[in-house]
Amino acid sequence: MTAAILFDFNGVIVDDEPQHCEALIATLGEDGYALDRDTYYREYLGFDDRECFRFTFERMGRPADEPALLQAIERKNLHYERAIRDSMRLVPGAEEFIESAALDGFQLAIVSGALRREIELVLNLSGLIEDSLPGLAAARAAGLRCAMLSTSHGEEACVGADLVWADFTGHQPADLPWAHA
Repeated sequence: MTAAILFDFNGVIVDDEPQHCEALIATLGEDGYALDRDTYYREYLGFDDRECFRFTFERMGRPADEPALLQAIERKNLHYERAIRDSMRLVPGAEEFIESAALDGFQLAIVSGALRREIELVLNLSGLIEDSLPGLAAARAAGLRCAMLSTSHGEEACVGADLVWADFTGHQPADLPWAHA
């Protein structure tokens, strides 16, 4: 059996939550809705773009129909792309960890609610190929073991994970307790 590592993307490979926050704030501001950083981190973290806009449009009393959602997602993506091109930061140790995992023969995949073009942008810029609580719940529901990074949520919120690291610095794929099972 081939061993595999499934990576979430935002907050696990790329530390881009600030760019997502600013892009959403800017996009909603264009529609006259003021969102602040504290509210974003408290109420929006873990939502994909569609859910962010659906949630906000309902709060605004605005229709959350498919054309409106798609248009908002496109505008946010433009803000995000500019921000990530200006200041992209990978999670510390991610590049080395991923390269080591590939060299060790692990099959690698990204499982994420992020837009494919956002993932491809970061991977292209970095030359590379679970930090969310919904991601942990999904892994558990699928019967998978899960290691989390405490990049988006504090270590205390990650109690359901098999393993919690602050980032990838100093860790190798062989450090995963199930890597040799």
